[in-house]
Amino acid sequence: MVARRTVAKAVALGLGVGWLGPRVRAARAGSPVEQWREVLRTVDDRQRNNGDWRATAFFERKEKDRVPVVFETEYFRRSADRRFLILFVKPKAVAGQGYLRIDNNLWFYDPGVGRWDRRTERERINGTDARRSDIDESRFAEQYEPSEGTEQKLGVHDTICLRLNGKPGLDLAFPALRVWIDQQTKNVLKREEYALSGRLLRTTYYTKWTNVYSASKKGDVWYPAEIRMFDELERANSTVTQIRSVDLKPLDANLFTKAWLESKSR
Repeated sequence: MVARRTVAKAVALGLGVGWLGPRVRAARAGSPVEQWREVLRTVDDRQRNNGDWRATAFFERKEKDRVPVVFETEYFRRSADRRFLILFVKPKAVAGQGYLRIDNNLWFYDPGVGRWDRRTERERINGTDARRSDIDESRFAEQYEPSEGTEQKLGVHDTICLRLNGKPGLDLAFPALRVWIDQQTKNVLKREEYALSGRLLRTTYYTKWTNVYSASKKGDVWYPAEIRMFDELERANSTVTQIRSVDLKPLDANLFTKAWLESKSR
């Protein structure tokens, strides 16, 4: 618990944990719900590539009374048909494992047993606190509806804090969120992720953002280079995700297939 607070305090030095500003509810006359939707569309557009994506992601998992484990992965995504693939590279015990998203189906492959299993978006990436959606393009406006907005001070940042409810019929990692968005950059700084019951499941800090030019978009694509996630059910557990080596060149169409992922473990 002490270690977790120490890490959280270090993160807070840059992001803060202050709560300021009046609450603005959707039920109020003249509610700015459409303005909140536009903020979400802007956040999504800043992270949208409109093309292919390849990057390296490291997940450092920390659990109580266990030695920290670092997973190295290569991950790929395509904006056109929303395909997504994660290939585990290290450590050796999980090399060749992977996740493949085709249409609305998320599959996990384990070469040790040679079998594909269907998973939900709530799936923890190899037992870490990360989910697949954490390293995919942002789709707030498509997946969530804002119900409440608040102008708040988060450390040195002026933010808008939005309460978001998942839209019906979607497979989401978290059905309800509270997000803090920097008013100047429109980058997400903090998220609280909830169960349908209202119980807080995870708190996430986006401690570093960076950008890369996309020829397909004809503009910059922003992505979180470092994400710190804290498990609110198992308070000693946390995960740090780092994204590196982003490459936006076109990918082979055959890459987003079960056959391609199976071939990497032969």
